[in-house]
Amino acid sequence: MNLLIQKLAKYDAPQKAKEAGFYPYFRAISSEQNTEVIINGKKVLMFGSNAYLGLTNHPKVKEAAIEATKKYGTGMAGSRFLNGTLDIHEQLERRLAKFVGKEEAIIYSTGFQTNVGVVSCLTGKDDYIIWDALDHASIIEGMRLSFSNKLKFKHNDMESLEKQLKSCDPDKVKLIVVDGVFSMEGDVANLHEIVRLAKQYNANLMVDEAHSLGVFGKSGQGICRELGVTNDVDLIMGTFSKSFASLGGFIATDSVTANWLRHNSRSYIFSASATPAAIGAANAALDIMESEPERVEHLWKLTNYALEGFRARGFEIGQTSTPIIPLFIRDDPKTFMITRDLLENGIFVNPVVTPAVAPQDTLIRFSLMATHTFDQINYALEKITEIFKKYGVL
Repeated sequence: MNLLIQKLAKYDAPQKAKEAGFYPYFRAISSEQNTEVIINGKKVLMFGSNAYLGLTNHPKVKEAAIEATKKYGTGMAGSRFLNGTLDIHEQLERRLAKFVGKEEAIIYSTGFQTNVGVVSCLTGKDDYIIWDALDHASIIEGMRLSFSNKLKFKHNDMESLEKQLKSCDPDKVKLIVVDGVFSMEGDVANLHEIVRLAKQYNANLMVDEAHSLGVFGKSGQGICRELGVTNDVDLIMGTFSKSFASLGGFIATDSVTANWLRHNSRSYIFSASATPAAIGAANAALDIMESEPERVEHLWKLTNYALEGFRARGFEIGQTSTPIIPLFIRDDPKTFMITRDLLENGIFVNPVVTPAVAPQDTLIRFSLMATHTFDQINYALEKITEIFKKYGVL
């Protein structure tokens, strides 16, 4: 008897969703990532992407990936620690450090590996990691690997954060880790207050800028730059898989912390380094971000237009103020069915259901790119309103 298979076979939620006709995952796209994609031979409006600046199909980004592959090959066949460091890795690291306002940056193979590798190794067994209840899964996984004390505070609740800080031994390291923009809810961390409390209780602060780089700041430098707290934040994390139109991640910090991470972060030391194509693409995306700030400006025009449109129609969208717009449904089956109906009407969105969120917090995640048009948003507003009303959500 295969006990493992016997145990795993009890998990049948995907099969049941498929039988019911509303399984919403692994929808294969047969075209480039753009505001319109092809699914099952049909054009669909993409409102489920994290490519906030719409650069995944930019000719300069694609050409940079091709040229890097021609020069350096398709893969690194080793970690940065050993044979996997190219001159373009180091060049991009210097650019990223300058871009976000830190002394040094370190590139990891993915954003997930960045958070896992950094959060897991900075603090010791007598120290503390203090985290927001809605932090990204990669932060939580990194924290699980750490031997430190883990203290959770209520989402964006400064009284809860202060309560946890007060409970810590004042002579031990305290690392606060938060998302700058929360990936599902779209709201912004209260960084001014978090910085104030970090200073008051002699804590360090790490901010995950995955969903704020390319969105906030004149050229997309992120929420820390936007709020003027860069010098008060010890570590700034970013990812290439969103505004940078590539794959990879990085941590930017001071030279002392960077030295420690390069020689102790296991997901950095023991993973093959980012491919030449990924580095070339990210580098070109950074060029565009710095030279075309109008992309960020247009993204915010679209964002404000969509936010006003959803609010005017009575949608519950929480505290978002960003291109990530949660449309709360608060019912798992309805979330699946609405997602299915929207796809049938030519709109791709992402369902967020249990266990990713509590059953009463299920939602559809609607996200924008700078390359969307107002006509596309208008069509989406019309169809989403129609289908939400069909299921009695509005």
